[in-house]
Amino acid sequence: MENTEKPLVNRVAESGIITLNLEDYFPNKEIIAFDIQKFLFRGLILREKDFRQALAELSWAEYTDKMVAVFCSAEAIIPLWAYQLIAVYLEPIAAKVVCGSIETLLTVHYHETLAKINLTEFSEKRIVVKGCGEKPVPAAAYLEIARLLRPVAKSLMYGEACSAVPLYKKK
Repeated sequence: MENTEKPLVNRVAESGIITLNLEDYFPNKEIIAFDIQKFLFRGLILREKDFRQALAELSWAEYTDKMVAVFCSAEAIIPLWAYQLIAVYLEPIAAKVVCGSIETLLTVHYHETLAKINLTEFSEKRIVVKGCGEKPVPAAAYLEIARLLRPVAKSLMYGEACSAVPLYKKK
């Protein structure tokens, strides 16, 4: 008997689809939170003299070369100068300082990082933006990459190459 079976063909590999994984752009520095709440009097009020003294006495070494998200978890009104004062201490030592949550920090990071991508390498290509990873890539990063790639891509999809959700196809 003759073997008439055809060899298996990886159609995904032959399709020319480029997989873009946003986790590849995840920060390579440690991310740390700075919560102003711990400096509030009775958890409600920021007293300038006490705050200045607490910051002056704080050991800032743990923030060295870290990406720092500065926020207040308490329902308190924080004067704008307080954020600036924290920035004065963090700027010389931290890798990045952002006002907001860790998700805000990641959003800012992705916005800045994706803006530096050479979009010509994606020109007229079929692109699938990989999803469901291990790292907490914010939704804003997926929005931003779609916004950047749409004008140059032949097609844009989300998910895995074998079962991608179509987003855009150039006509």
